[in-house]
Amino acid sequence: MGPLGQPAYCPRFPWLSADLQTLRDTLRPQALPLPRVQQRCLIPVAGGALLAWCALPERTPQAMVLLVHGLGGNSESVGVRRLAALLLQRGLAVLRLNLRGAGEGRALAPGSYAAQCNSDLLPVLVQARQLAQGLPLLGVGFSLGGTVLLNAVLANPGGLDGVVALSAPLDLAASCRHMQRRRNRLYLWVVVQRLHRQIAADPAGLTASECRGLAAAPGWSLEGFDAAITAPRWGYDAVEHYYAAASPLPQLLKAATADVTADAPGALPPCLVLQSADDPWVPAGPAAALAEASSGCPSMVVVLTHQGGHNGFHGTGDRDAGAAASWSDRLTAAWIAQQLGG
Repeated sequence: MGPLGQPAYCPRFPWLSADLQTLRDTLRPQALPLPRVQQRCLIPVAGGALLAWCALPERTPQAMVLLVHGLGGNSESVGVRRLAALLLQRGLAVLRLNLRGAGEGRALAPGSYAAQCNSDLLPVLVQARQLAQGLPLLGVGFSLGGTVLLNAVLANPGGLDGVVALSAPLDLAASCRHMQRRRNRLYLWVVVQRLHRQIAADPAGLTASECRGLAAAPGWSLEGFDAAITAPRWGYDAVEHYYAAASPLPQLLKAATADVTADAPGALPPCLVLQSADDPWVPAGPAAALAEASSGCPSMVVVLTHQGGHNGFHGTGDRDAGAAASWSDRLTAAWIAQQLGG
């Protein structure tokens, strides 16, 4: 038996390698219908608004779950829709967010998002609380979306009643080095070019400095993109400063080892962090360090698997779970049910 009473993770054929796990949703996208009636939510932020979609289950919801996509993704990403379908099936309301500049929300606000974009996320948490109407509010972030949520609750611990971070970069500099290994050049080219398309559609356009920075950076360089676009747009004087300031690991380690009670000022809400050792994009070392530091902290659960790739975790039993849910989807749903009292 694995974590949270779930079966131990075992990859399913033919998705047996880390890269196949990572690419599965791209190679074989699924039809994932969501409720026909969804509420279109515009959340005011500096310079415009963020777009989110709110869906309700068929029965009275037990809680609301905010879903935040990863780098280059949006609210329509396959992983986001798949988890949304499972959570709705389990009786939870779902709010799928587009970060600044992503998806259908591209034209609604200038600029782009970052690993730490609290000036955007904190208003989202306020709006989500209002939509939840007194129900518990939890958040799930995929990859960089997990980093975004962790940074938001570190700034405002009461913003969410629980956080799940799936394959999230906890140390941005280490993740960038891991991602930019030669083996990942094709991955990087696809991801960075997707980011280029997002900012090319920016209603505010690009500055001359941003254009020069992008032209000087290799087309596969995530660090080059962050140096030209992300860091200066969010007020950092260098990409190294951005990576250091926006990495949640130091604060998470401090919170996990602090002798605090559940109602102490600054105490984090319950957190689940899931990381695979064979993730080709995000190194497992930071999550392993957090697991060791939080071994005596019941509110911090860190699950490390040997396999799973990056936001993959496609395992045996997926087809039996309903909504074509992956192992990580089922683990997330089980953890949320635990936070809600079963």
